[in-house]
Amino acid sequence: MLRIDPCPAFRLTRVSIVKIARQECDAVVVSIFVNPAQFAPHEDLDQYPRTFDTDYASLLSSGACSAILLPKVSEMYPSGITLDRTQQRGAFVEVQGLSHQMEGIPRPHFFRGVATVVTKLFNIVQPDRAYFGQKDAQQCVVLRAMIRDLLLPITMRAVPTCREADGMALSSRNRYLTPEMRRISTLLYKAITAAKDNIVNRGAQEREEILKPAYEIIEQVSQEVKAQGAPFEIRLDYLSLVDVDTLSELQTLGKSQAAILSGAVYVGTTRLIDNVLINTEEL
Repeated sequence: MLRIDPCPAFRLTRVSIVKIARQECDAVVVSIFVNPAQFAPHEDLDQYPRTFDTDYASLLSSGACSAILLPKVSEMYPSGITLDRTQQRGAFVEVQGLSHQMEGIPRPHFFRGVATVVTKLFNIVQPDRAYFGQKDAQQCVVLRAMIRDLLLPITMRAVPTCREADGMALSSRNRYLTPEMRRISTLLYKAITAAKDNIVNRGAQEREEILKPAYEIIEQVSQEVKAQGAPFEIRLDYLSLVDVDTLSELQTLGKSQAAILSGAVYVGTTRLIDNVLINTEEL
């Protein structure tokens, strides 16, 4: 038995994960659930894409899914749920030491919500294996630690990121982009791959040297967008180089040290994330 991570919008990448899971498992259970505990009051829960009909059709046409779990919010949160964390009641799961950095800086509530809902889904399905997308690299590290520390009898696998032909990572938020925005939104992938190339082909080990081309690419595209008078701006949220196990920011990268090189940028009001792995093939 297997379970796929809770997916607010079932994208092509999720279908790819399901197909991989089907090759390795006798039965595949997929959950489709918009998890309110992952959102803060100021975030886009109400506007977040809900594409159940398309999701359902994609799963059926894939021929890889054995069952679909469609829990209600009232079932997942019997004590009720509010986006205001100070007013929340009931049981929640938190993974200390791995949830406060990177994506946890702008979204300090996020991984608490993820860990809680995934634990509940594990309890419902009782899977032997669980598959998650590498695009959400920090989530994979958090959940692997949660599985280990809670002594859950589950094997977890992080599946490589699905990408468009131009390298853009597939994401439900991509649908917020206009054609003009979409054209330049490869800047993040170009930036982090340039930084990785600095390590692989030029032997860079110091953080400043590694990340320099990434900052330059993002700044160049940002200035070009401004010069063209585009009705949107490019804003860098962060670039990160962390140890793959501890998620500690690295000032110096060891020659064979496994790391995650990641970042987040705003294209207009749409926040995009991506990552590449260093000295490892899988999280």
